[in-house]
Amino acid sequence: VARDTKLGKEEITRDIPNVSEESLRNLDDSGVVRIGAEIKPGDTMVGKVTPKGETQLSPEEKLLRAIFGEKAGDVKDTSLRVPPGVDGVVIDAKVFSRKGVEKDERSLAIEEMDIARLTQDMDDEINCLRKGVRNGLADMLAGEKVDSAVIAKNGEVLLDEGGEITLDLFEKLPLSSIKRIDYTNREKYEGEVDLLHDRCNSQVAQVKKRYQARIDRLRKGDDLPPGVIKMVKIYVATKRKLSVGDKMAGRHGNKGVVSRILPVEDMPYFEDGTPVDMVLNPLGVPSRMNVGQILETHLGFAALKLGQQLHSYAEKNETRKIKKKLQTIYSKEEYQRLTENFSDDELVDLAGQCGRGLHVATPVFDGAVETEIRQVLVEAGVDEVGQSTLYDGLTGEKFANPVTVGVMYVLKLHHLVDDKIHARSTGPYSLVTQQPL
Repeated sequence: VARDTKLGKEEITRDIPNVSEESLRNLDDSGVVRIGAEIKPGDTMVGKVTPKGETQLSPEEKLLRAIFGEKAGDVKDTSLRVPPGVDGVVIDAKVFSRKGVEKDERSLAIEEMDIARLTQDMDDEINCLRKGVRNGLADMLAGEKVDSAVIAKNGEVLLDEGGEITLDLFEKLPLSSIKRIDYTNREKYEGEVDLLHDRCNSQVAQVKKRYQARIDRLRKGDDLPPGVIKMVKIYVATKRKLSVGDKMAGRHGNKGVVSRILPVEDMPYFEDGTPVDMVLNPLGVPSRMNVGQILETHLGFAALKLGQQLHSYAEKNETRKIKKKLQTIYSKEEYQRLTENFSDDELVDLAGQCGRGLHVATPVFDGAVETEIRQVLVEAGVDEVGQSTLYDGLTGEKFANPVTVGVMYVLKLHHLVDDKIHARSTGPYSLVTQQPL
């Protein structure tokens, strides 16, 4: 925010004293960070200088004033910098200027972009209105024959005398020309055609008026608080990679904290070498009795294996096997009829999309029961108990007992370490405990 202070006006600029060109590399000529710039803590986002009063100059300031002249001495750097713990990509920048204040290059560029976007939206809306009227007229006058040839402005004959009116003809003509076409029953439809035409014109005028008001509001300037000359808002998109200490949860109240992140080669793996993505502590299930996560794991595993089977059939183009498998999985009559009507190409296309698993859903209060899940596991060709033999990724040895492995939805919760971690080097301490306040 650039304010009008007692000592003079603050200025948003790229010309900042005692700042290296390297730290200003992402700023444009107006002193605002460019869109798409990658920023990290300490980077300058908006360059700003504030006038400072005449004070006793230190030897360093005297030297600077002697080298750089008056400008460097009477202003101080109050730029907006990226706060600690924030890094990301600048996705938008908005510059708000007080009414009557001359706009800088960045403000004008943003204004022009907004006006171009509004103009495009206005043209699209008007085209939609006109297209609707053309379709209505084409439906109304379908089959009518023209009394004289229809000629475009460039002299091209669009329809010969006696030809039938179609939508294609209307799409090549402006609405004003459509109104003047002579056709067989013109007296019968003339009133309705005029009504549609007038209604369209009034709606187009309203749309233009509405968008023009928005464009005028953009050009006029902004209402800012007293004393504020200019305000800049920067929008930064940040990504949060999973790290140790982040909180995650499934859909059954099964939440937990990431304790270790290992290289993929150190994770437990199946006999075929497929690694496991995530390992959960089994002690989190019995006492809490949220068995839903176990059922979801089993059903997800069955869906994955069935999808892989269908995908392998699709690669070999075995349509009969695909149809048979689909009818076995989806046993309801409506699904049976649906698969019967599929062509061979549609079956192969459907099965080819199942490489990462088959899509299944269970109602909230009428979910799949244990016997159904057992049947699906058997159909998928895995142990009906849902357990698999795993090998230790570190030693390569087989685990002593079979392990429950499956597919489950897991998502990040809004308790991420990167947002919570905080450090400071100086500040007040408690007199008694010497803890930072």
